[in-house]
Amino acid sequence: MGAVGVLALAVNLASVLILLRYKDGDANVRSVWLCSRNDAIGNIAVMIAALGVWGIATKWPDLLVAAIMAGLFLTSSFQILRQSLHELQEARTHGIAEAKSIR
Repeated sequence: MGAVGVLALAVNLASVLILLRYKDGDANVRSVWLCSRNDAIGNIAVMIAALGVWGIATKWPDLLVAAIMAGLFLTSSFQILRQSLHELQEARTHGIAEAKSIR
């Protein structure tokens, strides 16, 4: 399990590094970057939680990591939703302005 966790972390970190220059792009590209970043953070958090569960023999480390990850993904989703709505509004504004200039 640990080897798979390390391999998944390596792949997600590689994705994050490749996508780093696009992190401030449009909503689609930013979403991909945020998901890759969140997955890398999740890989680290799950490995830490596994150590915690093994070390203290309770479910609390797993539950804590699950709550933190849920919060992280919700925050990212709200960021993308807000950016998407802003981009949609800009597209509508520019579309209306272009249509008026053609007439």
